[in-house]
Amino acid sequence: MSDTTQRRRGVYLLPNLLTTGNLFSGFYGIVSVMSANYIHAAVAVFFAVLFDILDGQIARLTRTSSRFGLEYDSLADLVSFGIAPGLLIYAWALNGYGRFGWVAAFLFVACGALRLARYNVMAAGGDGRHFTGLPIPAAAGLIAATVLLDDHILRLGKELRPIVILLMIYLLAFLMVSRVRYRAFKSLHLPQRRPFELLVGSVLTLIMFALAPQVMLFAVFALYALSGLVESPLRLLTRKIRRTPLSESGEHRAR
Repeated sequence: MSDTTQRRRGVYLLPNLLTTGNLFSGFYGIVSVMSANYIHAAVAVFFAVLFDILDGQIARLTRTSSRFGLEYDSLADLVSFGIAPGLLIYAWALNGYGRFGWVAAFLFVACGALRLARYNVMAAGGDGRHFTGLPIPAAAGLIAATVLLDDHILRLGKELRPIVILLMIYLLAFLMVSRVRYRAFKSLHLPQRRPFELLVGSVLTLIMFALAPQVMLFAVFALYALSGLVESPLRLLTRKIRRTPLSESGEHRAR
């Protein structure tokens, strides 16, 4: 193939710049952990979550999704939502427990990496409405929200903090690699008309975030992490209820 017929493949600039913002936030979080500035590290994780949401939305709205963008996003996510919160939780709560502490932090990072790899494999065939396993940004967000909430109101202390964090780490690691389904919220069409009550609820939510951001952030990420555990049994129960009348009517006709 001659040089004149070869097509040079470029990359989409805007979504990849947002992904770079995600990666920068994760790197800044790591630097903050090394400086023992855990609040800045937690805030950096939230900035990474914001950039991660924006790059996906922009790529879908502008139809600029690409295989390069998917792989780059996964690498950035591993830094921002795997390594950065893993180091944060180790330095903040588990560094006094030696091997047990860093093994728990590594478990979170490893399960996050496995979650990202599985997502990349399943991305082409997914329905787009649900995630399989807890998304790693949500797991990292809950860790960061816990750090902020503890600084704001909880004050767990050196005795209770490691126990709570260990339980949280193992639960989040399990949820990331589990088959529990979580809502993806990718099919939201914001330009469409919505009920007036939804606008009122959104305004009230913004007011609550302004009044108590640490509490609201923790509540949002904790509720999302628990939503899959609640919705999955309810979904199975609903399907069973819907199928029961059909089977009973079939038996009646057979008689």
